[in-house]
Amino acid sequence: MEAPYIVRVEVISQKGTCSFGHRVGDAAIFDGQDIQGKICWHALCSMTPKIHAMLYGAVFPWAKEDPDAITHACPDASNPVVFRLVRSKVG
Repeated sequence: MEAPYIVRVEVISQKGTCSFGHRVGDAAIFDGQDIQGKICWHALCSMTPKIHAMLYGAVFPWAKEDPDAITHACPDASNPVVFRLVRSKVG
């Protein structure tokens, strides 16, 4: 089943020294089959459930401002990178 959405993941904040080298503005796009762009494996593993849910239209109750956008923090608390996940319809 093709995902009805794509999800764009963009770095919106980065403090300390990201070992992957992420900087504000870095982005990757997920369409359910491919990933365009580069993203840290550790951050990706921690956000995969959110990306997958967003690809298929899940609604997060804490995303009250915009149901199509949420934030996700990297698991490295000493060098935090914060990502914004935004979904949009395919096509």
